[in-house]
Amino acid sequence: MKQISETQRALVFKHATIINTAGGPNKTDMTVVINGDRITDIKDTARIPLPQGAQVVDATGKFLIPGLWDMHVHWSNDRYLPLFIANGVTGARIMWGGPTHLQWRKEIAKGSRLGPRLIIAGSIIDGPEPLIPGSISVSNETEARQVVRWVKAMGYDFVKIYSRLLREAYFFIADESEKSGIPFAGHIPMSISAVEALDSGQRSVEHLDSLIAFGVLFACSRKEEELRKYREKASEGLSLQQTLTLSQLAAFRSLSEKILETYDDDRASALFARFVRNRTWQCPTLTVLRSMRSWDDRNFINDPRLKYMPKNVRESWDMKNHPFFASNTAEDWTIGIKVYQKEFESVGAMRRVGVKLLAGTDVLNPFCFPGFSLHDELGLLVEAGLTPMQALQAATCNPAEFLGLTDSLGTVEAGKIADLVLLQANPLEDIGNTRKIAGVVFNGKFFPKTALDEILAKIETIASLTSIAEPLLNAITGQNINSAVQQYYELKATRSDTYDFSENELNSLGYRLLKMKKTREAIEIFRINVETYPRSATVYDSPAEAFVASGDRELVIKNYEKSLELNPENSNAVEALRKLTTE
Repeated sequence: MKQISETQRALVFKHATIINTAGGPNKTDMTVVINGDRITDIKDTARIPLPQGAQVVDATGKFLIPGLWDMHVHWSNDRYLPLFIANGVTGARIMWGGPTHLQWRKEIAKGSRLGPRLIIAGSIIDGPEPLIPGSISVSNETEARQVVRWVKAMGYDFVKIYSRLLREAYFFIADESEKSGIPFAGHIPMSISAVEALDSGQRSVEHLDSLIAFGVLFACSRKEEELRKYREKASEGLSLQQTLTLSQLAAFRSLSEKILETYDDDRASALFARFVRNRTWQCPTLTVLRSMRSWDDRNFINDPRLKYMPKNVRESWDMKNHPFFASNTAEDWTIGIKVYQKEFESVGAMRRVGVKLLAGTDVLNPFCFPGFSLHDELGLLVEAGLTPMQALQAATCNPAEFLGLTDSLGTVEAGKIADLVLLQANPLEDIGNTRKIAGVVFNGKFFPKTALDEILAKIETIASLTSIAEPLLNAITGQNINSAVQQYYELKATRSDTYDFSENELNSLGYRLLKMKKTREAIEIFRINVETYPRSATVYDSPAEAFVASGDRELVIKNYEKSLELNPENSNAVEALRKLTTE
């Protein structure tokens, strides 16, 4: 027989216990054979011959589960994507996507980038006064229908809606989504009720809604209409980028108290039954709800996993950098914890009546770590009343069902894609055992514990680097842009092991300079980025935006066209050029 080459040889796990995430008993002392990216055979170890030249892993005493999914993720720094794989998270649903995410997906599929499988939303869609800057604003039927068609045409997987979407626009998006054959998911806008959202075909509800909308809890109140009017008044002029006034804080405390006082178990049961009847999924994201409701807990800042986060993320997780939360009093934190506890209880009640749940964390929000926090979420789901099996299903077979991928993902079966996690201990005895990872298989490639440790060590080193943006900004503000450029080249030649010279750092500095109205300086920083990363479509997008600010239409078009040449699916460039050519 011809000897199998190193790159072609099969991967075999012997004597493994397979956790049956579809339900039913576990399968013990099994041998799993993987060829290429697929599981090709599973049998009792005593009954299966080993392929010649196979890579054999002794899985005695260990447990195989499907690769895990985090179904609510925001992330924009490519170098940290391996954190998902290092934690057994082989799939992620990106809840605010862009051209970069589409490019990552291509590179991951080709094997040129290590990261999880990606299901990607288009940009967040909100109303004329969006809650988050950068969202797409729609205000009428034409805009609502156009944005749905645009999201689909650009290759995104679903439409993401947000809290301030106008009532009519929401229903036009729902209608156009059905006509276009693309799902929509996200928050329950404050302009409609949870019942209306469930009846309109919204595919999933995130977070039990949000910190200011309270969509699910509102629908569980015996005074829902009264609360909706009170919320409308309390949220007038509200901005997540501004400190709340004393009257606004008092209004939201009062609203929270009324929500708790008027919670009605019968209304809650009727709502949860509606979830089941309409086959609407719930992604509770207890991890982010916990951190947002108890951000004043000092234990968060001592989390050892912070060493894997870039400095700009660590700084963004400092509460003093968030005026909306920094203004909270002790009384506000106390009532917030009570609301969280009611949300927590609701998740268990939902599961008991059969609401389909998805495990998601809201990665990038405070203390929601890529990869790591999915295990936090599983633990919180069990605390909320799910069994370990139900929690595990929320991160394995449930995402596969939600995404229509049960033929290839979600369970450990022959014929399915080889995304697997090998555990040292049984997760059904203690859900915390999902953290005890002995190895990960992604798309058929095996990463033993040593390789996973190397990934973590490398990312810890990257995270410890000082951003090159810091000395450059100091040079720009203290001297001039020419001094900053000279310093950049000097430091790159002599201090490459100290500073982070990545594309993302220069890009962030350029946008920061634009906000400071230093357009000429921003253009020069973007020029350096283009010079350093000439094959990146993203670095041409940024100077195009800077040239918009400087009024140089010719260079705007030139840079967007170059970005499109490198990445024909760059939806931002497509839309920008469309507007430029129709003006």
